[in-house]
Amino acid sequence: MALTRRQWIDEFAAAAGVASPTEPEVEQLLALAGVAARSSERTAAPVTCWIAARASLPLADAVAMAERLSESMEDTTGPEGN
Repeated sequence: MALTRRQWIDEFAAAAGVASPTEPEVEQLLALAGVAARSSERTAAPVTCWIAARASLPLADAVAMAERLSESMEDTTGPEGN
């Protein structure tokens, strides 16, 4: 039987030796990944989260940065990405 999202996160965090993220943090991570996935190829989503973590960005700042970047890219490429 597959683990739930929370079980996986808790187990992975424990294996990594770090505190498990809170539910609000998980929701912010999902929001960050969502912006990246909608604005580019889906595979950019996990890498975007990794970059935010590597840069020690607070999650709210990372989400806001991704939204600004997405909006600015849309402004320059148009709604169809052309």
